[in-house]
Amino acid sequence: MDRRIQKTRESIFNAFSSLLANKRYSKITVQEIIDEANIGRSTFYSHFETKDDLLKALCSDIFDHIFSEELISESTHDFSCVNNDLEAKITHILYHLKDSKRDIKGILSCESGELFLSVIKTYLEQLFNGFITKDSLEGIPKEYVVNHMAGSFVETIKWWIENDMAQSPEELTRYFFTVIP
Repeated sequence: MDRRIQKTRESIFNAFSSLLANKRYSKITVQEIIDEANIGRSTFYSHFETKDDLLKALCSDIFDHIFSEELISESTHDFSCVNNDLEAKITHILYHLKDSKRDIKGILSCESGELFLSVIKTYLEQLFNGFITKDSLEGIPKEYVVNHMAGSFVETIKWWIENDMAQSPEELTRYFFTVIP
């Protein structure tokens, strides 16, 4: 992606996140996003058709990195040496959610929360699908198990955020895998 385009998108994401931290999603206007990002209306619409498209893109931007095949060393955590370990991937996801706590709380505290959780559930289904083998299911459809694990993890995330992320990512991962063997 061209640097100017990337910089503009980041500016729009930052403006939107800042507004979400202080205001309900339904009350935020495109004009407020434009003003906060200090861009023109046509620039906004050249990147996003609607505010909902911006929210979807923000979610995808967060999750594309979190759910990437290659994990890299980052300032708050390093999972670069454990690329094929489901528990490490789950812990990595939780670190990113904790690092993005302000944005995530803003998104979940409004009507956009269901869209956000739907997007993360889709990513989780893809992740779990890659780790579940037919041999380990004992006659249970793989799709059911994947849906159950993804749904349970989404509920775990909601619970964790509602409790102000009091547990460490490692501790919450342990909770999840104790309950979902």
